[in-house]
Amino acid sequence: MAAAAGLILPGDGIMIAGKLYSGVALTLENCLLPPESVHCSPSRAHGLSARTEEQLRIRMCEMIQNAGVLLRLPQVAMATAQILFHRFFYCKSFVRHCAETVAMACLQLASKIEEEPRRVRDVLNVFHHLKHTAGNRLVSPLLLDEVYVSRKSHVIKAERRVLKELGFCVHVKHPHKVIVMYLQVLECEKNTRLLQIAWNYMNDSLRTDVFLRFSAETVACACIFLSARVLQIPLPDQPPWFSLFGMSEQDLIEISCCILRLYTLRCESLTALQQQVEESRLKLDAQYHTSKPGGPASATDTPTRDPAAGFSPASKAASPAENQKNHESPLSHLALKNVCRKITSREGRKRLSRSDERRSIPSPPRRRRSRSVTSPSRSVSPGRSKSYRHRQREREREQRKGRSSHRR
Repeated sequence: MAAAAGLILPGDGIMIAGKLYSGVALTLENCLLPPESVHCSPSRAHGLSARTEEQLRIRMCEMIQNAGVLLRLPQVAMATAQILFHRFFYCKSFVRHCAETVAMACLQLASKIEEEPRRVRDVLNVFHHLKHTAGNRLVSPLLLDEVYVSRKSHVIKAERRVLKELGFCVHVKHPHKVIVMYLQVLECEKNTRLLQIAWNYMNDSLRTDVFLRFSAETVACACIFLSARVLQIPLPDQPPWFSLFGMSEQDLIEISCCILRLYTLRCESLTALQQQVEESRLKLDAQYHTSKPGGPASATDTPTRDPAAGFSPASKAASPAENQKNHESPLSHLALKNVCRKITSREGRKRLSRSDERRSIPSPPRRRRSRSVTSPSRSVSPGRSKSYRHRQREREREQRKGRSSHRR
């Protein structure tokens, strides 16, 4: 009935005029990982151990949190960046993508999503500072050289890659408000210590992948469940208080175990983790080269035209010149047209009469005579120029004599 009425079906699509069209359903449940994808991440498929992957996620999320504090970002932006980081590396591998660059890109993207944008330069400076302080090295400023320009371009490209891999679905539902609301329902909102510890557990759970496996409401219930157990605060159990919100005790225990496991893990240095990633990358590249049909090829090898060496996919009995037609280039067509035009023009000139040829020959342009009045010497011919000057001199002499006689 729903399909006939033209409604959206979850897995089928839309029925319009008796035809089924595929539909797109954008919900937050689409961001949750299926159980089989949790233990089969791309990093493990590329040979990275589960412990190394977990340590990389924890260390990078800690760096995102510390960088967000130095950049004075709200906690919501830092939480969004960490969840986007986890989502990306369940689509891509740590072996093929730099974790530090992706972390900077996720923090930059989260600042835009939460309407607290920061410059890429500030993000680079903060991560550079954190990387040097963690290794107990002398903190030096980040120079504006070619290395800085290259890092900046890598961060911008990584931000676009994150958007592409996530399908631009970057909305994240945070359990901050949910914890407060659930405590108000349980009439425990006045217990500030319970609220603060539940809030702290929720912030620490961002380093794990629980937000990719469970909904925000389930994580909020698990944080309240764990903080109440630690503080030994009794909550209603007849019926259980979490059943009021539709949660199961098994999910709450699983989330609590993931959070508590964070405090028992031995932290490894970031340099050692990056070295393990580099070793996995080299092994993967070696496997890729050996899996080629031609075997591992060196950089100096050049392909040969020997059919036995595998250069040609199939041997040919005849040469390509015999089987293929000679295709004339457009330049040859133009040259042929020009020759034809020259021949026709010559023949047409021979057939013309002499009078027609005279008419066809363009006459040289005639020079216009100047009609200027200011320069009479140009308008007078050269033969008459001497007499004209002589007469003018005589007139000037007569005028001078007349003036002198008049003065006397």
